[in-house]
Amino acid sequence: MSEASTTNYDVIVIGAGPIGLACGIEATKLGLSYLILDKGTLVNSIYHYPSGMTFFSTSEKLEIGAVPFISHQPKPNRDEALEYYRRVAQSWKLNVKLYEELKKVKDTSQDGYHLISTKSSYSCQFIVLATGFYDIPHLLDIPGEDLSKVMHYYKEAHPFYAQKLAIIGSSNSAVDAALECFRKGAEVTMLIRSDKIGDNVKYWVKPDIENRISEGSIKAYFHTEIKEITEETIKFTSEGKAIEIDNDFVLALTGYEPNFKWLEELGIKHSSDEKCIPMHNPATMETNRPGIFLAGVICGGMETNKWFIENSRIHAENIMKEIGKRNAKA
Repeated sequence: MSEASTTNYDVIVIGAGPIGLACGIEATKLGLSYLILDKGTLVNSIYHYPSGMTFFSTSEKLEIGAVPFISHQPKPNRDEALEYYRRVAQSWKLNVKLYEELKKVKDTSQDGYHLISTKSSYSCQFIVLATGFYDIPHLLDIPGEDLSKVMHYYKEAHPFYAQKLAIIGSSNSAVDAALECFRKGAEVTMLIRSDKIGDNVKYWVKPDIENRISEGSIKAYFHTEIKEITEETIKFTSEGKAIEIDNDFVLALTGYEPNFKWLEELGIKHSSDEKCIPMHNPATMETNRPGIFLAGVICGGMETNKWFIENSRIHAENIMKEIGKRNAKA
């Protein structure tokens, strides 16, 4: 791709999730030229959520761009969210390019940044990383994790009918999967690192899973450490005791993490503790790299439960206001 074919923008947003779309909306309001780039589909993370998932938040808290989100119930489901964000993109005529992966970023100093994707080449003064965290599972790093029977994403229950299913984790995703798979005929065993179901589990779901465990419909082991996964079993310790159980499939729903590789390649520093929070100014969301901003859940590093759509929508407004000020001075 020659330099002559490069398209120029004021700002390029990486990630077409709800917060990336919100950035495009705010750029539109300020008359900034922009592009939203995503390696997957529109709101790719939501698309990969389980088919029957219901959001924790109410529909109005998921709204962006003053486009009303009408759902059948106060808390919308995955399909309603996909429909809503498609409507947002259409209503605002957002400049989005999908299935186009960013491959390289070059700092051109006075001229800003030069971006090379799988399909084209772009230049811009400012970059916003709104890539979320759902693309990269937090791995267990144990023997057998690479077996085809092991999955880090849950889509639906049907494939696990009449199968011995181990679910690793106790978050909302793990609990939802356990309940749905149990009710669709799977023999479910939960392997939980702590001594109880997670405190952040949805309040209307937590009694359900606790009752199913109490009655023995869903087997649960606590204080577990997974040791190995084989073709026919899973090995772990619980309360210090070594256990091996028969197993057909494993859902390792152990959480996800931001793309730290990209942050490091762009020279964005992060905290040295286990939280790995990327360095940024909370007022403007600008990182230690001038002209590169963060928006959404990526701001929390490994604290992936800190930022949500409803409390990070403001990032888009703050970022674009800052970029608008700098453009006005240029």
